[in-house]
Amino acid sequence: MGPLEIHHVSLMVADLDDALDFYVNGLGLRPRIDRPDSGVRGAWLDLGDRQLHLIEGDPPPAAGQHFALRVSDLDAARNLLRDRGIAVGEPTRVGRARQAFLRDPSGNAIELHEPATHDGGSNR
Repeated sequence: MGPLEIHHVSLMVADLDDALDFYVNGLGLRPRIDRPDSGVRGAWLDLGDRQLHLIEGDPPPAAGQHFALRVSDLDAARNLLRDRGIAVGEPTRVGRARQAFLRDPSGNAIELHEPATHDGGSNR
């Protein structure tokens, strides 16, 4: 067995309805309808060819855990999210890449990641 790629990330959210509003209307993820009934309130969302699974419950305390969304233009993504009322931190550099962080309504951290260009230069 060898891992091939990430299939999905699962997050605990305090309020599923608030989380769905944030991830669907704020970030633009698409809800899936094929989630089986597991006896726990939750939702599956498409994130490109991967998935984000939301499970209603008590999110763990923040200790640096997060997931990252790759974006092609960090500044445009930040502006769009801020226009939608979502607070996004200031960009920082990591090597030639850039990143900025935001939090969902349950406090889960999300990184917006703009990779370096392929020609070795930076995007900004």
